[in-house]
Amino acid sequence: MKDKTEVIIVTGSSGMIGSALIHKLAEKYQVVGFDQDGSPFPPVEAECICVDLTDDDRMAFAFKRIRYAYGNKIASVVHLAAYYDFLGEPSDLYDKVTVKGTERMLKYLQDFEVEQFIFSSSMLVYKPSSPGVLITEESPLEPKWDYPKSKVTTEKVMHDKRGKIPVVMMRIAGVYSEDGNSIPITNQIQRIYEKQISARLYPANTAHGSTFVHRDDVINAIALAVEKRNDLPKEILLNIGDDETLTYRELQDIISTEIHGKKMPIIAIPIWFAKAGAFMQNLFGKAFIKPWMIDLADDHFEMDSSKAKKLLGWRPKHGLRDTLPKMVKNLKTNPKKFYEVNKLEK
Repeated sequence: MKDKTEVIIVTGSSGMIGSALIHKLAEKYQVVGFDQDGSPFPPVEAECICVDLTDDDRMAFAFKRIRYAYGNKIASVVHLAAYYDFLGEPSDLYDKVTVKGTERMLKYLQDFEVEQFIFSSSMLVYKPSSPGVLITEESPLEPKWDYPKSKVTTEKVMHDKRGKIPVVMMRIAGVYSEDGNSIPITNQIQRIYEKQISARLYPANTAHGSTFVHRDDVINAIALAVEKRNDLPKEILLNIGDDETLTYRELQDIISTEIHGKKMPIIAIPIWFAKAGAFMQNLFGKAFIKPWMIDLADDHFEMDSSKAKKLLGWRPKHGLRDTLPKMVKNLKTNPKKFYEVNKLEK
């Protein structure tokens, strides 16, 4: 058991992953949460230091507090904070928060003795594959919208600006939990639960899909990376994803069977029709599906996480196939709570 003299900084510490990660790391380490002003706050196990990644003065103050309270040595920095949205519109916040914010963090950390910096990147940086073709860390990159583009740019910043700080860049699949916590999955669940017409329509190959990963498995991967920090290469990329990649049709079949007791048929529609429908839905209301998403519907991401398994001794203990029924059970038990937790609008 550690004496908790080793210090870990977690950014984005009040988020879904950050909060759960702090609960786990606090068992062995002294944890400090970097987060924005105001609610929500990180868990009580961590000291909360309010910081703005886009502001030099706030960043300087945060690290003065670290030095005063904890000294000059930092075991690990787990950098989860980033900007994202699903509107698909350009935003300078991707550069200000994700790219420049990370660069600013690295600049101030040069004055500390830092044993590790973990950056949460995304599976979406890769060029889509095809069923049965696994994406490894050496696979080509082809980010298609601003969020993954900002991750690719930040990975380059990590390489160029890390100095002597060892870095671990985790390209993480779509995260989920029993509560939902996955925007694409919970919106698909909502469409099926409410028997929306859009739940039956799909403009792409239903045999395509994307790898996901359970929140607790992500947390375990990060914790193992921290624990094994002195044994890892000075700069490393790691894929973090489930062993099984479900297709869109499999998702549809499991969810509809769990909710309605039978499979919901999927009707193939042309891309132009899907875009027109999405445009009209957003014109007269606030729909999750945006026209720009239609172009990405056929993308297939099937990740190979064997490198993380080999170097970290990590194994995913959950799978989406087994977790979906638990999600639906939580929905049926308390629909209001499920909608609130996943920010779903009726």
